[in-house]
Amino acid sequence: MCTGSVSGSDPDSGSNGWSWARGAVVKSLVLVGGALLLKRLTKSTTRWDHTRIVSDSLAGEKFSREQASRDPDNYFNLRWLSCPAAEMVDGSRVLYFEQAFWRTPHKPFRQRFFMVKPCSKEMKCDVEMSTYAIRDSEEYKNFCDRSKNQRPQPEEVIGDIAEHLTTIYLKRCDRGKRCLYEGSTAAEGSPNTWNGASRCTSELTVLKNSEIHTWDRGYDDEGNQVWGVKGGPYEFKPAPASSFSDPFSSLNFPPQLMEKRIEGSFVLQE
Repeated sequence: MCTGSVSGSDPDSGSNGWSWARGAVVKSLVLVGGALLLKRLTKSTTRWDHTRIVSDSLAGEKFSREQASRDPDNYFNLRWLSCPAAEMVDGSRVLYFEQAFWRTPHKPFRQRFFMVKPCSKEMKCDVEMSTYAIRDSEEYKNFCDRSKNQRPQPEEVIGDIAEHLTTIYLKRCDRGKRCLYEGSTAAEGSPNTWNGASRCTSELTVLKNSEIHTWDRGYDDEGNQVWGVKGGPYEFKPAPASSFSDPFSSLNFPPQLMEKRIEGSFVLQE
């Protein structure tokens, strides 16, 4: 039996007791901290969390510069610009979106409203991203570049949401994939009559660091692709202001040649 250490005359008994107590406290703190971290990591992401992540990723200024420099025959250096514009009563987020050529950002050829909201519980997706036409698109040019008091206000934005064009159903990417969310329109696509098309399809991928890949294509009644790039989606990456000195821009063409190339690439502003 070990009875000698209980005597108060042992000079090491106090320090040993303190060391033991300190070690117990440290272990307790580690266990509590680990439990809190595990709880945070395993906490389920809500439907509105998915909506926020997607809408935040869609917002901002992005360019297809790198892709255009790799394959200038098939891809332009385009500017993607999007920003929050309003919020619906049900919490859906409305973003203004425009696309323009790198050299003429003040002249967008495509303007839309994005409406981002959770998928309904019975659907096998996480986020719906619907695209709408704008009632008076001229009034919204360079919306995101203007100060907030110089833009149409949220109540005006909601009133200017016009025809529904497409809805993309996004699902969170599986673990190990490079993307965060990916999805497409329904298999049958959406009605579209541009350049002989009868329907169009859209695919969207949200990657880390707010990179966006988008692929729009139009098909005729026989299933032939009549507009849109064929080699893969456009890749839009956030870029610093220095990208405006890009020497590889695919936009250094005479206007007539550029317009001819556009027709086979994607649908312009209706």
